[in-house]
Amino acid sequence: MLESLWSEAWGFIYRYFWEPMFTRSGYNPINTLVYALMLGFGAIYTYRYILKPLKIKIDRTLFIAVTLMVVFGSTVRALVDGGILPQNPLILTPGIFFTTFFIMLPAIVLDAKLKTYPKLTFGWGAVLALWANYLLITNAKSWEPYGLTLLHTFISWIPALLIYRYRPFDRLYLYAVLAHLYDMGSTVVAIHFYGYREVHWLENILVQHFGAYFYYPWIAFILVIVYYAIQKLVPDEEERHLWYLMVYVLGLGPAIRDPAQLVLQIGG
Repeated sequence: MLESLWSEAWGFIYRYFWEPMFTRSGYNPINTLVYALMLGFGAIYTYRYILKPLKIKIDRTLFIAVTLMVVFGSTVRALVDGGILPQNPLILTPGIFFTTFFIMLPAIVLDAKLKTYPKLTFGWGAVLALWANYLLITNAKSWEPYGLTLLHTFISWIPALLIYRYRPFDRLYLYAVLAHLYDMGSTVVAIHFYGYREVHWLENILVQHFGAYFYYPWIAFILVIVYYAIQKLVPDEEERHLWYLMVYVLGLGPAIRDPAQLVLQIGG
């Protein structure tokens, strides 16, 4: 009986979590929910038991530090897909998130203890990001996808910046909005021009019905709802900034990874 239960449990884990990591078959409702919960609890734990005791504020400086972490982790993820680095659960999704976090954590703690923050954090993050991008640049096959991605991104940034200029909202959330628009640029280019498919189950359904450019109104709608929901439900300013940071990471990760996959000419 125990063997039967273990077999069923492993079958469930293999189907919804293990296999998608190695086959790039994408997200499903079950692993999407689990990863979202992991991200939420992980962010809250990090804030309460690491950042707060170390007296590190969630501000523009931390956003820059996290950006370096995400550039490293997302580029490494693309390098694995491109066969430049070997497949390993520690550098596949979601393992790469944990790997990146634990690689960067000692630098942040040491920075805070030595009262040098953010020097060590920025330096270590920059070294990791530069190493990953060195591998990307030396193995790139075509830079055309990056050009198209940047074109789409800069065009989409114009209305966002105009809205921020005339109807200001929290600046840290602006960074999250810009990150998601960068993600949209890379996603639209990958699907519309290079025949890639959307890996997120709900967006895949929408794209099949309305086309890749439907992403822009869809994500804009979600970003507005999320912003006002955070404003309404999270009265503490510092905790609001934590949620902005989470939204930022969710956008920036694929925004870095997808163009990197495109320049490596990884099939969709």
